[in-house]
This record gives sequence, C-alpha cells and structure tokens, in this order.
Amino acid sequence: MGIIAAIGVLSPFPFYYYLWNWPQSWVDFCGKGRDPSKIMAYVAHLLKIIQFISLFYVSSFHWPPPFYFWPLFAFGQFLNFRVYQLLGEAGTYYGVRFGKTIPWVTEFPFGVISDPQYVGSIMSLLGCLSWVPFQYILLWIIGYVFMMRVESNEDQSTRAKPLN
Repeated sequence: MGIIAAIGVLSPFPFYYYLWNWPQSWVDFCGKGRDPSKIMAYVAHLLKIIQFISLFYVSSFHWPPPFYFWPLFAFGQFLNFRVYQLLGEAGTYYGVRFGKTIPWVTEFPFGVISDPQYVGSIMSLLGCLSWVPFQYILLWIIGYVFMMRVESNEDQSTRAKPLN
C-alpha cells in the first residue's frame, strides 16, 4: 500500500510540470472555444482527490486533533482561499501560461509571502502530521517545493497562443 500511496501523492506533479513547460500542447489539446484553465482545474481536482484517497489509506484518524492542527490548517486554508480570491481560476490554474492576461496583485499575501498558495498548502499538510505518516507528508511537500522551483523560472517565449 505504501508504494501506491506514494504514487498517488505524487500524481499531480508531472501534470503540472508538463503544463508549465509546454502550455501550447495543453491549449491545443483542449481545443478551440474551451478554457484551458478551467479544464486544468477539473483535472487538478481529480488529481487532488487521488492524493487524498492515497493519504486516507495510510492514515490513522483520532479526535481531537493536536493543538497545532487548528492554526496551521486554518491559516493554510486562508492563504489558499485568498490566492484564489485575488487571482481567480485563470490566475490559480496557469492562465498566464495559456495566454491570458492576469492582473498584477500586490495585496496580502502577495508581496509578503513568496508562493502563498504552496505555503498555505504546506501549512495545512503539516497540521495533519498526527494522522498521516511523516514520509507521505514529506513527499507531498517535496512535490510542492519542486513546483515552486519550476514556476520560479518562466520563459515567456514558451507561453501558449490562444486558439481564437
């Protein structure tokens, strides 16, 4: 079960890596008249469900959670909500790589926290350490750190051209 859970935890990261580096192929795949960010969101949600199911099978739940769960999980989810609130679906799901114009945002948490969506997700994961074995949390965090590194280097010449 451990290998299957590890594969499930890592399942979204090759998809994100591919989309970041070759966005035009995704736009072409989605086709004319379809929003590549929206389709990416659907696939990302499916992959997130696979991640959660993978963790569920190796977790042991108990109640109440430890004291550190609430602040880590709450602030982590706040950061994720705030990023989505400020950027919307296109900004959260690589819209800029798919040829969309995303407004420049400087409100909190941007300008204060680098990669706030990943920081928020990492905080939420750390809050779950009492339920999920450490190696799976670490593997997921390594995936996020890998994507932070990948997304920090953008070659603007590889941005997709919209299929109008």
